[in-house]
Amino acid sequence: MMLALLGIAIAVLLVLRVPVAFAFLGPSLAYMAINGHSSGSALREVANAADSFPLLAVPLFILLGSLANHAGIADRLFRFAMAAFASVRGNLGYVSVGVSLGFSWMSGSAVADAAALGKVEIPAMLRNGYSRRFATGVVASSSLIAPVMPPSIPAVIFSGLAAVSTGALFAASVVPALAMTLGLCVVVFVLVRRQPNILRGRFDRAEFVASLRGVALPLLAPVIILGGILGGVFTPTEAAAVGAAYMLLLGLGQRTLSLKGLVAAIKETVLTTAGIMLIVASASLLGYILARERLPQLLTQAMFSISDDPTVFLLLVVVLSLILGTVIDATAILVLVVPILMPIALQYGVDPISLGVLLIVSLMIGLLTPPVGTVLFVTSAVSKTRIGEVFRGCLPFMIPSIVIVLFVAFFPDAVLTLPKVLGL
Repeated sequence: MMLALLGIAIAVLLVLRVPVAFAFLGPSLAYMAINGHSSGSALREVANAADSFPLLAVPLFILLGSLANHAGIADRLFRFAMAAFASVRGNLGYVSVGVSLGFSWMSGSAVADAAALGKVEIPAMLRNGYSRRFATGVVASSSLIAPVMPPSIPAVIFSGLAAVSTGALFAASVVPALAMTLGLCVVVFVLVRRQPNILRGRFDRAEFVASLRGVALPLLAPVIILGGILGGVFTPTEAAAVGAAYMLLLGLGQRTLSLKGLVAAIKETVLTTAGIMLIVASASLLGYILARERLPQLLTQAMFSISDDPTVFLLLVVVLSLILGTVIDATAILVLVVPILMPIALQYGVDPISLGVLLIVSLMIGLLTPPVGTVLFVTSAVSKTRIGEVFRGCLPFMIPSIVIVLFVAFFPDAVLTLPKVLGL
C-alpha cells in the first residue's frame, strides 16, 4: 500500500509537470517523515549519492563538450564532412550522421549535439532541397549517437551506480554506436532516393585539405581520452579533466574560444551538472525507499515466476525502459532502476556491462518520444518546426536503434567482445 501511494504521488506530480527531481524528492521526504525517519537521515542519503568519485567525470565531460561547442568544433566538423561528401547524392544526410559521430567523441550529450549541430545542418538541408521532416528527423536521431559512443555521460552514471568499470562499458558501447551510425546511413540512403529535388555539389580538393587542417587537432581529443582510458593511463575522471584541459588550450591557442565563450561554457556546465546531480540525489533517496520496501526481491520473484530465461528478462527491461523513457528523464531512470535491476540481472546471469549497454541504448530512444522527448523539443526550437512534424521525421530513423536494442537483448555477450580483447 505504501509503495502504491508513493507511486501515485510521483505520477501525479509528473503529470502536473513538476520537475522530475522534485517529483521524486517530495513524496520520498513525506515517506521518510511518516515512517519516523529524521530529516538528517534523508539528507545523509542524498549527500552520499552525490559524493561519488566516478560521478566527478560527469561535469568534466560536460565541460569538454561545452568548450568544443563554443570553440566552433562542430562548425569545423561540418565543413570537413561537407567537403568530403560534396559530390554524394543526399550528402547532407550522411554529413549529419557523420558529424554527430565525430562530435560524439567530445560531447557525450544528445541535447548538446542536437542544439549545436541543428542550427547549422537543418537550414543547410532546407536550402538544398531536403524536406523539413527529413532534415529535423535525421538531425534529432543522429544526436543519439553521442550518449552511446564514449565518452558517454549515461555510461559514467551507470558505472558509478553499478560499481563496474567505466572503461569496460565505454569499450562495450563502441560497436553499438558504430552500428547505429551505419543503420542511420542506410535509412538516409533509402529516404533520399524519394527526394528528387536534392542538390549536390562537386568535390573541391583545396577545400577538403583546408577543412582537414581545421579538424586535425580537435580530433586528437578522443584519441587522448579513449586512448588514455583503454590503455590504462587515466581513470575516466582523469581522462575527462585532461580532455577538457586540452580543448581549453586548443580553443585559446587557435583563438577560436573567446573569453565570452569560455564564460558561457562554464555557465552551461554548472547549470547542466546541477540539474543532473539534483536528479541523482533525489532518485537515490527514492531508490533507498524502494530497497527498504524490498521491491527488488518482489520483482525478482515475479520475474522468475514468468520465466527463468535471461532473454525474457532483458526484453522486459527493454519494454520497461521504452515506457519509462516516454515520461521520465533518462538520468532519473538510470539512478532509479539500476540498483533494482542489478541484483535481478545477476540472478539471471546477465553481465552488468551488457545490461548497461542495453539500458543506455533503449533509454536514448525516449529522447525522441513525446511527451518528454528532450531532443524533440530542442530540435523543434532550433528549427522552428512543430513537435509533431519532428517526431514523424524521427520515426524511420528509430529503426536502427530498435534493431540494436533487440540484438543486444538476444545476444548480450556480443557487446563484451571488445572489452575482453582490450583486457577490461
